Amino acid sequence: MRQMIRSKGRASGIILSTPGVRRFRIVHSSAKGFTLLEVLVAIALLGIAITVVLQLFSADLKAIAASEEYVSAAARAEAKMREVQDNDTLAEGATSEITNDGYRLDVSIASTLRERTDTLQVMLMDILVTVHWTKGAKERSLSLRTMKLVNKQI
Repeated sequence: MRQMIRSKGRASGIILSTPGVRRFRIVHSSAKGFTLLEVLVAIALLGIAITVVLQLFSADLKAIAASEEYVSAAARAEAKMREVQDNDTLAEGATSEITNDGYRLDVSIASTLRERTDTLQVMLMDILVTVHWTKGAKERSLSLRTMKLVNKQI
């Protein structure tokens, strides 16, 4: 008499027996390994994971490039601000210049708090330095502002 034993929906072996003598021999009918569906699902999940990781690296590279631009612009603005502050004879006005590498530096100097400094021999000057640059289609800018006391010119 032959019987099939089913385990988890698959045929897992055959039991052979003869009347009066009980001998059992199990023959495996399914090979061990992964099914095609399991392999396809694993590849799909691996593809999604790799795509997410690469997008994160891409976003990090863009952020690093943008931060380098801002650091460069800040260095230029600080240098221009020091140049303006070193001038002892500040006068109200505005200037603009374009550097060789595409940055535009705008400097604005204006007297501020005049009502508080009318009776004094000094003036308070508001200094604004703005750096503009273009990256792709976007125009970006960075501004620095400070104040300086200067002697009134009589």
